[in-house]
Amino acid sequence: MRVWSESFEDGGALPARLAFGKPHAEQHVALSDNRSPHLAWSDLPKGTRSLVIVCSDPDVPTLPDDVNREGVTVPRELPRAPFYHWGLVDLAPDAEPLAEGEFSNGVTPRGKQAAAGPRGVRQAANDYTQWFAGDADMAGTYYGYDGPCPPWNDERVHHYRFTLYALDVPRCAVDGTFRAPDVLAAIEGHVLAQASVTGTYAIYPNAK
Repeated sequence: MRVWSESFEDGGALPARLAFGKPHAEQHVALSDNRSPHLAWSDLPKGTRSLVIVCSDPDVPTLPDDVNREGVTVPRELPRAPFYHWGLVDLAPDAEPLAEGEFSNGVTPRGKQAAAGPRGVRQAANDYTQWFAGDADMAGTYYGYDGPCPPWNDERVHHYRFTLYALDVPRCAVDGTFRAPDVLAAIEGHVLAQASVTGTYAIYPNAK
């Protein structure tokens, strides 16, 4: 099985239009176009009954002390943890490729409010839900895709892995408001194959 994107090259930098935040000369960061990427696939295994897509960033700082703080940087060697940007379930195996911007086109303050997405899919609440929980202007449930916005002072380049899972069941066993880790737990034992495509992104100009 293979997955690819026409929006970015595997292993290459994600364009700012796919990001939630982009560099700003005076404010460090500004809201970006937040477009979901084009994704296509081929060679699904025999017996595939539905598809799942998960996008995660494994490079999120585990300590928030220096995040987006003037006069310091987030050390590259700081331990990291995953941040989930997208979880999509119940995509039909005969579905056409996902068009760029089909699942997100712009930042929605307080989050996209519907778990249901195009083509009858269901989408997880992404981790901006927790990130903005204490923000009076942005707090809400962020369903679907919301792109990269790594700390503007992070020395590490972040990696955004889009993984396609081919399942032997027609419906993922999650209900209500669910998160990407719930999806990953639910599909365990039902994955016939998986494939990933990864893009990188940073706001800090000296990140590596």
